[in-house]
Amino acid sequence: MSGSNEPPTGAGSLDDALGAALADTVRGTGASTGGLYLIEDAEPVLRLVALCGLPLAFSSPWRRLPLTAPVPVADAIRDDRLVRIASQDEMARRYPRIAAVLPYPFALTAVPVTGVRRSWGGLFLMWPATRPRPLTPRESDHITFVARRMARLLDDATGPPFLPDQPRVVPVEAAHQPVQTGLAAADYLERLPEGALALDLEGRIVFATATAARLLGRSADRLLGTRPWQSLPWLDDPVYEDHYRTAVVSRSPVSFSAVRPPDLRLTFQLHPDASGISVRVLPGGEPADGPPASADARPARAAPTGRLYQLVHLAAALTETVTVRDLVALIAHQILPAFGAQGLVLSSAEAGRLKITGSHGYPADVIERLDALSLDTDLTPAGQVVASGTPAFFAHPAEMTASYPRAPRISGKQAWAFLPLIISGRPVGCCILSYDRPHAFTADERAVLTSLSGLIAQALDRARLYDAQHRLVDELQRALLPRALPRLPGLDVAARSMPAGHGIEVGGDFFDVLRLNDTTAAAVVGDVEGHSVAAAALMGQVRIAVHAHATAGATPEEVLVRTNRLLADLDSDLLVSCLYAHLDLARHQVSFASAGHVPPLLRPTGRPGGVLEVEPGPLLGIGTAARYPVTTAPLLPGTTLALYTDGLVELPGTDATHTTARLAAHLDGADDQDLERLIDRLVRHTAPSGRHTDDITVLLLRTTRTPDGQR
Repeated sequence: MSGSNEPPTGAGSLDDALGAALADTVRGTGASTGGLYLIEDAEPVLRLVALCGLPLAFSSPWRRLPLTAPVPVADAIRDDRLVRIASQDEMARRYPRIAAVLPYPFALTAVPVTGVRRSWGGLFLMWPATRPRPLTPRESDHITFVARRMARLLDDATGPPFLPDQPRVVPVEAAHQPVQTGLAAADYLERLPEGALALDLEGRIVFATATAARLLGRSADRLLGTRPWQSLPWLDDPVYEDHYRTAVVSRSPVSFSAVRPPDLRLTFQLHPDASGISVRVLPGGEPADGPPASADARPARAAPTGRLYQLVHLAAALTETVTVRDLVALIAHQILPAFGAQGLVLSSAEAGRLKITGSHGYPADVIERLDALSLDTDLTPAGQVVASGTPAFFAHPAEMTASYPRAPRISGKQAWAFLPLIISGRPVGCCILSYDRPHAFTADERAVLTSLSGLIAQALDRARLYDAQHRLVDELQRALLPRALPRLPGLDVAARSMPAGHGIEVGGDFFDVLRLNDTTAAAVVGDVEGHSVAAAALMGQVRIAVHAHATAGATPEEVLVRTNRLLADLDSDLLVSCLYAHLDLARHQVSFASAGHVPPLLRPTGRPGGVLEVEPGPLLGIGTAARYPVTTAPLLPGTTLALYTDGLVELPGTDATHTTARLAAHLDGADDQDLERLIDRLVRHTAPSGRHTDDITVLLLRTTRTPDGQR
């Protein structure tokens, strides 16, 4: 998909159609807010491309999200289902990060936007908590229908959809109603004893009566175009901005009191809708908390409420990063946009040097020059920042040049924030945010970035440890599986083993293909229960046992019987499922023996294929007296045979028999000649999001003709 700042030719009409469909859905369902996410092609990331009913600033923490993020729209896409959150209490239980960042009462529904060719993204809608009833089945069907209509628009587009850096704000046009003239309405409001203000969804004052201006103590021309908490010092408090945010998100009336110095108590009543907020300003009200503000004392400026929520969101996201790559992606996709930065360099302190572990927004030659600099370098402030533990902010190249003359010339950046990454007094690295233009760092930006640096440090230290352990586990797993598959005349082979992502736990799936002689071969797929070093060790022993018995000329039944006895001798508490196949290419026949394993799939050339029913024996390790029946099937030239582990078909909330039948039908209809691409298709069919809860191993074998056309 396109990710540039300029839309490709013809993208406007598609963007317009998607925006119109979004606005129609918001109006037709009575929703207050709607948004459309599309999946980026380069990586599994969701980008918010259209927003309806909320200010653009509110979308900052949510503009780019990993497809694995714990949010409703990502779950809807991954699970290909409608996700419904009926209340704020339910949101807090199921999605605590969202509840922390948006602590307002609202309901939400998310649906996938899935077309014929691919999954495009997801649609979400929000309703006020005052909605009198939940969605009816008919309304849910309507939302799903709109999502399918959006998918068809994307399927039929001549080019990829345009993915803007910022979402397009789509207006919700209210139905036209008869209205009085503006002059008559203004005269009516001016006669009332109370003040009246109108705010747009961004919080700016777009209308103020003379009475409101008098009560607020500022002329109307000085109020228009400003936000009340910015133009009125006595409202300059995050609490008052939060009342506005509550009204916008929840679409519910909000009332609060405040004291205009020295002692004039005012009540503000906010009445929101899709176009803005009407505010009644009345003298009197409940006493405000704390003493009245003095007439000449301006309160200390607090960080904007939105920034505080942003910090909560980013802190929660940092705790969920696992690898260094995850951390770099999070900083690049969420922290950089949140602070308006364009560049990132993340370095770890190793043996007196700063080793760059990730970057964004820099050419490769610049990163190569900055990599592995000594901590006492005078090329950049990074080493000094790590040594002192004190962050450094440079708003303009001149500030940097005064102490580090060469630094601005290296990257061409115009402003920098150097954040030391320190854990318990121990430096672990440095995080550099940079800007393409000069940038004055406000006090709250410095405070938030300094706070984030501690969280980034912990995340980096944790991610480096995870990566080191994961490398050891990966090397162990690779050592236990065949390094390469044998080449056999008349047989094409491809295999794939994919761990489920259980952290540093080792999976128990295994496979092997053995060349027995010029016309016979053996193939085996198995699964040791559990994810541990013990499971991996047993997996290696089982694979070696199968290899030894098969190459010694044992029949399929004997291979499993003897391997089962080995497990009894080892006195292991773990059980093993296994499917062994003996392929006779001269007789065009395959013989199977199964130890409680999932059945293979068989697709003969020119004939319908399906699930091959193999009579199973007990799992390996249950008892020494177990027998393993043999099932035979024809293996004509051009036949494709699929052996796999249960992670491919046993999915949460689904029936494995149904999933296996669908997988067989998918294999039967596939026209891929390349077995590696066919494995990709089979895995995507059952795990379209790329996320799977168990290890997956797939072994494909296809009989072919020799060059002279004979077996």
